[in-house]
Amino acid sequence: MKRIVVLGGGYGGVLTAKKLAKKFKKDADISITLIDKKPYHTMLTELHEVAACRVPEEAVKIDLKQVFAGRKVDVVLDEITNIDFQGRKLESKRSTYAYDYLVVGTGCKPTFFGIPGAKEHAFTLWSFEDAVRLKLQVRQMFRDAALETDPEKRRTLLTFVVVGAGFTGIELIGELAEYREELCREFHIDESEVRLVVADMAPKILPILPDSLIRKSERYLRKRNVEIITGTQITGVREDAVCLGESGELKAGTIVWTAGVEGSELVGKLDVRQQGRKRIVTNDKLQSVDHENVYVVGDNIFYIPEGEERPVPQMVENAEHSAGLIAHNIEADIRKGRHKSYKPSFHGTMVCIGGRYGVAYIGTPKTKVKLSGFFAMFCKHFINIVYFLQVLGFHKVWNYAMHEFFHENNRRSFVGGHLAKRSPNFWLFPLRLFVGYMWLSQGLDKLGKVWKDPTNIFLIPPKAVDGTTAASQAIDSVTQTVDASSAASAVESAATAVKALPVPGFIEQMVKWSMDTFFYTADGGYTTLAVIFQTGMVLGEIVFGALLILGLFTAVSSIGTIAMGLMIWTSGMAPYEMLWYLAGGVALIGGSGSTLGLDYYVLPHLQRWWKRIPVVKRWYLYTK
Repeated sequence: MKRIVVLGGGYGGVLTAKKLAKKFKKDADISITLIDKKPYHTMLTELHEVAACRVPEEAVKIDLKQVFAGRKVDVVLDEITNIDFQGRKLESKRSTYAYDYLVVGTGCKPTFFGIPGAKEHAFTLWSFEDAVRLKLQVRQMFRDAALETDPEKRRTLLTFVVVGAGFTGIELIGELAEYREELCREFHIDESEVRLVVADMAPKILPILPDSLIRKSERYLRKRNVEIITGTQITGVREDAVCLGESGELKAGTIVWTAGVEGSELVGKLDVRQQGRKRIVTNDKLQSVDHENVYVVGDNIFYIPEGEERPVPQMVENAEHSAGLIAHNIEADIRKGRHKSYKPSFHGTMVCIGGRYGVAYIGTPKTKVKLSGFFAMFCKHFINIVYFLQVLGFHKVWNYAMHEFFHENNRRSFVGGHLAKRSPNFWLFPLRLFVGYMWLSQGLDKLGKVWKDPTNIFLIPPKAVDGTTAASQAIDSVTQTVDASSAASAVESAATAVKALPVPGFIEQMVKWSMDTFFYTADGGYTTLAVIFQTGMVLGEIVFGALLILGLFTAVSSIGTIAMGLMIWTSGMAPYEMLWYLAGGVALIGGSGSTLGLDYYVLPHLQRWWKRIPVVKRWYLYTK
């Protein structure tokens, strides 16, 4: 039995474990264990959204057992206090865990550079708990300020200082600038009373970005009434003030420290070669230079690629790249294959300054483009979605879209509030009844004809022969077999057909080919499949119409009516009224059955049952 242990449930640890599980899913003699002190994976890059109350707390947490459901990974909840490299085991207060191959991915923690009082008095933003604590602090300051009559104390309570103008600090101050509007409205405070400051010892904010994007970021922040202090020494932090060297003190009720990170406390204690704030030195295979069966992933790596001057950066893309390489090299160790060397190719960086604006510098290593505003935010969300697809598939992408676009408040999204769900579903109740009734009545009206003679095809137009139109053939056919009154009705039907919704030529050709193949015989008659199709369409109108009226499976029923409407349209027989059917179906997809409908009772039970199905758990095909 080969035992692989992944220590840490961060970006690198989760991706490494998933890739290892895929490589060894059929190997009964290989075990994979992921150990973390928390039962969830935290989206560290999204913590500012929780701290400023843009998304709910659960939006940045992913249950590790959900991630590895149905996969060859055992998730263990424990806090490792030491690693015995010689004995090949990890030690905690309550247990030990033996390993043959170890992947260290314990991540980082904030560093305070020895600044007096910073650790004791400043908030941090490097964990889920940090984000929740900061969110409560911000709200409490507004609550206290609303009742404070002393102007000086009120001013201090409403001053928020973020120390550190890197990615985390700028993203946080941007979120607070947007959140300020909501808080002032809620607590009846004038926005001009709230002071937001971002301070850094560096000469400029976001120093790794091009100057043009830095200037855009500064302009946006100042437009949002954020003060920017750069090139100023931070000499200390007190409970209610930041000491700015010769510039004096900056009084504040809330001080957040985002000025830098270092390796985790565990890594700092390990007997392995380290450089650069407690990062483990590795070779090009991402093995510790001291122990070849110990691999390092993500932020814990200290490796300078050939031709570079600096070690690989501590960013999510590094975790993603290193995870795949480590999984390959461990497989090579076990199967006696060939190792690969780490040659990262980073595609740039993105910073969101609140939910509405961002900047990005992305592309290939040789060619990068500068983006701001809508396009930068689009790229940021797109990259997040790509990551979520790797980690928790459809489930996480669905929930991410809900939190970021459809359930957001105060238009705090790069698409504004255009996609937000504002109207309660009960306003859709009359529309649901109307659309359901129309489809049901149409289906019941046709059912008698189908019951009387199933071979009487009236939903599929007759085959056009020798250039004559289907409508004229229908008239000729009818006038040869029925009286003048019926012929007049056929002419009227033909006239109506002329007013049908237009169909693009390329669709017309595809439909003609499919009908010739499946529905028409060589002599221009109808096949058995045409009879089945027509009967199915009639039954579909009845079933979907009834389900809409009952409010049962309304999303599926609405999509079904849209599909039937589109089929009627492509056949060239859809009247202009069909547009109302299609529009109504689209409007009813999103939960209209939860108000005065059976979905309110049925769907919660089905969701619990659905999530228990192995293939659904494995591929994350659920939404809650």
